[in-house]
Amino acid sequence: MALQAGIVGLPNVGKSTLFNALTSAGAESANYPFCTIEPNTGIVPVPDPRLQEILGVIASKQVLPAVVEILDIAGLVRGASKGEGLGNQFLGHIRSVDAVLHVVRCFEDDDIHHVEGSIDPERDMDTIDLELILADLDSIDRRVERYRKLMKSGEREPKLHFDVASKLKAILDDGKPARSGDFTEEEWASVRDAQLITAKPVLYVCNVDESGLPDGNALVDVVRARAARENAGVVVICAQVEAEISELAPEERAAFLDDMGLTEPGLNRLARATYDLLGLQTYFTAGPKEIRAWTIKKGTKAPGAAGVIHSDFERGFIRAEVYRVPDLVALGGEAALKSAGKLRVEGKEYVVQDGDVMHFRFNV
Repeated sequence: MALQAGIVGLPNVGKSTLFNALTSAGAESANYPFCTIEPNTGIVPVPDPRLQEILGVIASKQVLPAVVEILDIAGLVRGASKGEGLGNQFLGHIRSVDAVLHVVRCFEDDDIHHVEGSIDPERDMDTIDLELILADLDSIDRRVERYRKLMKSGEREPKLHFDVASKLKAILDDGKPARSGDFTEEEWASVRDAQLITAKPVLYVCNVDESGLPDGNALVDVVRARAARENAGVVVICAQVEAEISELAPEERAAFLDDMGLTEPGLNRLARATYDLLGLQTYFTAGPKEIRAWTIKKGTKAPGAAGVIHSDFERGFIRAEVYRVPDLVALGGEAALKSAGKLRVEGKEYVVQDGDVMHFRFNV
């Protein structure tokens, strides 16, 4: 699926170092603002141990994990909403993503300059939020005026958009992000149509030094407190350590992680958290050619899930044969699943669950 998350934050908080580690795409990284001018894009695999569990039972030529698309967007600075730095260009890139990974510097290092001159996560988050809110206010002001004129026609839809835009303006004027508003399902459709930056879900990524692993530090606690108020998620990561891990041979990584007191790279947790933030889940197909994780939105029904593979599967959908990975592992094969009654047949109204293994029947 073409859903994207964008990495944002102030300059020199570790965004490009993190992106490089995530994607091994070689995005330029340097100790000065604006070294990232165009957004770098990378495809990041989402680690899922269930793939190897399936492979342990069903022999296959290849295993393909789910992925998320990550954009590394250049640092915002105070005044970006008015064009400071390369603000307008960067804000435009942020509007294109589906979710925001807000990287916050939570480490001290005199050798790495902070654009504000000191380390203060609360202030830094306020700076980013204010610039995004101001950018959204500019956008919503135009939307209010547009639908003020259109609703004179007396039609219902322009009035709905006007009412929602007015509500959004009040929220933004109060210094709060659009996502904090209380909207009906119909109103949320209008909010999404407005394409506001602060309506997007946010995951705070606390970039710490080695001493802050694995659980964080006092600076991370500040971010956690704010995230709790906003009902947002937090991931603690050391971008520099992740960059080092990404350069190691696979056989060397386990020893390195053990030395660091880690059970897995922080990037694994970040990829999974991003996947969840985008409202995505996984189902699997399994056969001798490939075992593959497919990405769908939560709540997707069986025909829609089949359509991710090919549109013909959705159009000609008849039924889906479904089972669960633990049952496959416990029983040792698909034939045993059938004998034990653990292979279900589901129809068009079945809502696919995360971790389902599916085989589709369809008419061509």
